[in-house]
Amino acid sequence: MQPARFHRLKSVLARRQPDLTVLVDQVNKGRNFSAVLRSCDAVGVLEAHAVSPDGGLDVHHATSGGTKKWVTVREHENVASAIGHLKSRDFSVLAAHVDREARDYRDVDFTVPTAIVLGAELAGVSAETLRFADGLVSIPMMGMVDSLNVSVAAALLLYEARRQREAAGMYDEPRISTTEEHRILFEWAYPRVAAIYRREGRSYPPLGPDGEILEADQ
Repeated sequence: MQPARFHRLKSVLARRQPDLTVLVDQVNKGRNFSAVLRSCDAVGVLEAHAVSPDGGLDVHHATSGGTKKWVTVREHENVASAIGHLKSRDFSVLAAHVDREARDYRDVDFTVPTAIVLGAELAGVSAETLRFADGLVSIPMMGMVDSLNVSVAAALLLYEARRQREAAGMYDEPRISTTEEHRILFEWAYPRVAAIYRREGRSYPPLGPDGEILEADQ
């Protein structure tokens, strides 16, 4: 591990937002899902959530830019269990949906714990999602088409969240625990070594100031 690479990983992790996420509900096109993940990484999302379509999730490396290595994807069996999980962690669940009751995304407070639900390309969010969500959010349109590509919509919503959170100073200090920071940083820096430690049921050793692996008693 080169010191410059380690310090870049550490800097990126320090800006991760554990209370901002997306839930992708049965998005069928792998390139769209991959593009959503790329936007997640760009704004500092720590973990994304997904309800898999038939056939499972497919991440395109070229479209995602390899971001699946940096943004954990937690898969759920259905939207009810996914939203239940998010609400148990005190997320406000907002469904991106074209509706008269939906709030303009620029009027939403994204500095509170927020999960944005994005629906499938043609059908949008499901009726089940609308039933369980805390609210609806929309992107105003001025043309004949009433919706954007799901990955474009995700980028707009996430960058508004980033704008608000930057203004509130939420990227200025690390927002995850020291223990969690060490775990993620070790797995980012040494994925193969981390896999061995997990397989053997051992705790990760400490890291030095430039990312070197130290003996546990140092």
